[in-house]
Amino acid sequence: MKKLLTIALIFILTAFKSQDEKITVFLIGDSTCANKLPADNPETGWGMVLPAYFNENSVTVQNHAVNGRSTKSFINEKRWETVTKLLKKGDWVLIQFGHNDQKITDSTRYAAPQTTYRANLIRFVNETRAKGANPILLTPVMRRKFDETNGQFIDQHGEYPAVVKAVANELNVPLIDLHAKSKAVIEQHGVEGSKKLFMHYVGGIFNKFPKGIVDDTHFSQYGAAVMASMVAEGINEASIGLKSFLKKSEFQEKFVFELPKYYTPVFRKDTFDITRYGAKSDGITLNTQAINQAIKACNQLGGGTVLVPSGLWLTGPIVMLSNVNLHIAKGAILQFSRNLDDYPIIATTWEGEEAYRCQAPISGIDLTDIGITGEGVLDGGGDVWRAIKKGKQTDSQWQKLLASGGVLNEAKDTWFPSEQSLKGSLMTGGSKLSNGKTAKDYESVKAFLRPNMLSLTRCKYILLDGINLQNSPAWTIHPLLSDHITMRNVNVKNYWFAQNSDGVDLESCRNGLMENCTFDTGDDGITIKSGRDEQGRKRGVPTENFIIKDCKVYHAHGGFVIGSEMSGGVKNMYVSNCSFLGTDVGLRFKTARGRGGIVEKIYVNDIQMTDIAGEAVIFDMYYAAKDPVLLVGQEEDLPVIEAKPVSEATPQFRDFFVRNINCLGAETAIKIRGLLEMSVKNILIENAVIVANKGLLCIEAENISLKNISLFTKEKTTMQVQNGRNISLDEIRYRNSEVLLKISGERSQNVKLINTDISKAKKEVEFGQKVSKSIYRNH
Repeated sequence: MKKLLTIALIFILTAFKSQDEKITVFLIGDSTCANKLPADNPETGWGMVLPAYFNENSVTVQNHAVNGRSTKSFINEKRWETVTKLLKKGDWVLIQFGHNDQKITDSTRYAAPQTTYRANLIRFVNETRAKGANPILLTPVMRRKFDETNGQFIDQHGEYPAVVKAVANELNVPLIDLHAKSKAVIEQHGVEGSKKLFMHYVGGIFNKFPKGIVDDTHFSQYGAAVMASMVAEGINEASIGLKSFLKKSEFQEKFVFELPKYYTPVFRKDTFDITRYGAKSDGITLNTQAINQAIKACNQLGGGTVLVPSGLWLTGPIVMLSNVNLHIAKGAILQFSRNLDDYPIIATTWEGEEAYRCQAPISGIDLTDIGITGEGVLDGGGDVWRAIKKGKQTDSQWQKLLASGGVLNEAKDTWFPSEQSLKGSLMTGGSKLSNGKTAKDYESVKAFLRPNMLSLTRCKYILLDGINLQNSPAWTIHPLLSDHITMRNVNVKNYWFAQNSDGVDLESCRNGLMENCTFDTGDDGITIKSGRDEQGRKRGVPTENFIIKDCKVYHAHGGFVIGSEMSGGVKNMYVSNCSFLGTDVGLRFKTARGRGGIVEKIYVNDIQMTDIAGEAVIFDMYYAAKDPVLLVGQEEDLPVIEAKPVSEATPQFRDFFVRNINCLGAETAIKIRGLLEMSVKNILIENAVIVANKGLLCIEAENISLKNISLFTKEKTTMQVQNGRNISLDEIRYRNSEVLLKISGERSQNVKLINTDISKAKKEVEFGQKVSKSIYRNH
């Protein structure tokens, strides 16, 4: 008891550590770092973002940077004196000047680089150390400037960065070369993209800038976040004590500053009501022309919001344009036409390959700064497009469907809405762009060429917020080759039997956020793709750098899914705090021979699942384009297990980190199935409680670590490993088991059971033929 009280006292004292016991990080510098007032929005100093990258319980950040100051004016105005009076032992001072020291025509600020500027930096360092605090020197952050003739980046800082480096070297001061880091990131963004880092806005958006602003020195909120992350990166790279106070993200392998950054577009306040262009909300009038005219007018006048007011609005395909926010008001239903003649056949993509399909209900190509927002409903009219499988209907539903018209396939197990649709399903090669065919060659099967509902191709800076999409003909939301995507509060609802009705498919996209979205659909819910087979590999654009959090998925084939069209690769995905309720599979990672591509650096944390029909977690390299849960009467076709030569068409799964998952009810808890020639590699699953019929099935995998896992299963054998190498099973809990672990396959090596009570198992381990007992250890 005395020991417990002592521990409790220590905890209380630690939890309520006084402000004085925290270290303080002081920032001194100019406007690129300084705090801004709300009225200055959107201008943001990187010092305003930096506190989010430190542990708030251990570090206080004081930002003393001020607009327009140089080393000289900062001292002469006694601002440095104020900082030194506050400094105490163990504090840190980040010193970044240079922009205003260059102003040779201003005697109050100009500090010659090799004399006054150098002397002032030395003074900052020495006086910081005299107080027992720790200085860090930062080279000045870059301004944005490109040569108009050749697009080359121009450095405007002259000698000043070199002086900072020289002083840091002479005095043995930690250095963050923000000059070089910011140059690299500006060049990476390019001439146009780098404008989003800085203050480039048209008029009519922000109160302070009614006529707009072009400023290549000061940062947008996005730019400040990027610059602050580079400062944190520099701290982490340096061998200094301050790095121990950097804040870890919820993904243990990553700091907060390492998580993806993304730009969210903003729009002019001008509003273009579609009724001004002749739209009528009677549910009968086709408003295609009126809505598209409003969008065109909005775009031509510099952008703004196109308003779809409350009411029932019938329309054909809508084509988005740059700088337009299509706002579907609360109480509005945007009903897309069920007349297939309204949707021309166009060259686009289908399931990761170039193909002819009908035009999407909403589309955009090569756009920047677009939004679809509001609380209204967008209905894709998908019921006139989709085939339906008999096994996904009750008898009465099936009879009602037959009575509605349409035709059946030869096997009488699939209903098609028309003869055209059935004919298209029998085409060899589908609708791929090949053999010199044109759109006219597919007119006879047009009804089969159902489109994705929202198709955005090669677009940048996308905002989807609050909208409700339902009844999609095929995939619901499909950004392709698009960058900087923000999805918030989006709801997707499709019939559970709707084929290919994925909720969202991010294909070869980069940088974004998906937050607080809900998907209830007939195919995969949240899906990550990057092209299919040879075309995907040739494109070579991975989907990367996305945060996906606080989402719910119902009745989908998979909750969070990667693949199977992942031939361009997938990496740096961060998924957290999501719930999967009644999905066929929870975490679903699928591929097949022929895809190629590398899926890696996938971080998953805090996933809750209930009533999962198939696997709670699956890594499957034998995907066969079938529903993950067999319909009544179907039998599973087991893959042919044989090795093939490794080539560019060989897919790879590696470096997955999955933590804190709970699943109440699944057929199989964890299934890992690699190829003989390419195993699944480097998988960590930690802290999981899974109630399922079957436990672990691990085939052709290596460097697999399961730690603190509860497998409450019905099957007699709790865990099976076949041809597994370097398999660590640590702290495994289970119910009474006939066989705790079965090891088979002559290539199995180094299988370890650690910190696990084996008393509840009748048999600890069972070995298959050709498996040496020496490959197994129990610690």
